[in-house]
Amino acid sequence: MDFRSSDAPAGPRGADVLPQSAKAAVKIVIVGGFGVGKTTMVGAVSEIKPLTTEETMTRAGVGVDDTRGVDRKVTTTVAMDFGRISVNDELVLYLFGTPGQERFWFLWRGLFEGALGAVVLLDTRRLEISFDVIGRLEERGVPFVVAVNSFPGAPHHPLEELRQALDLPPTVPILDCDARRRDSSRDVLLTLMRYLHSQAATQEAM
Repeated sequence: MDFRSSDAPAGPRGADVLPQSAKAAVKIVIVGGFGVGKTTMVGAVSEIKPLTTEETMTRAGVGVDDTRGVDRKVTTTVAMDFGRISVNDELVLYLFGTPGQERFWFLWRGLFEGALGAVVLLDTRRLEISFDVIGRLEERGVPFVVAVNSFPGAPHHPLEELRQALDLPPTVPILDCDARRRDSSRDVLLTLMRYLHSQAATQEAM
């Protein structure tokens, strides 16, 4: 009997298998308002085929979802995005992208369970949508960095001006990024990891 049936489950791709050298895994959440590039960042940086829950936008969101500045967007994340990246042979980051529309924010509580830190993606065309996002992180005590995503035609502001506008403490890193690029997105995650390490070192010294 031939067990090599095409109906047999194929299993994970070789590239998706977790390296045996991995000794530690960290959960990171990528947050931001609607259309700031969370799905794009997860897809750009993930070393495995990312899991996405993007659905076509329907009339149900008319008058509910704020689509100003992203009028041409036709899909939206309704649950989460998931990806993975190995920082080195021993450390693996699991990435969870949150839905951006406020009507789906009730899902955030579960996504933040066990998260070590977060990346806040920022769109300078719609700076105001980031205030509530940052406020929720501060309420939960989740450490975060802010990444200013590049969009064509978006106004450019000095990072320190953005820090003041967002009322960020001087210790919170803020940096420019292009969520479409793997190297840029990876730099954001490395910045978060360095920030988390410094926070832990500070607490140990107290």
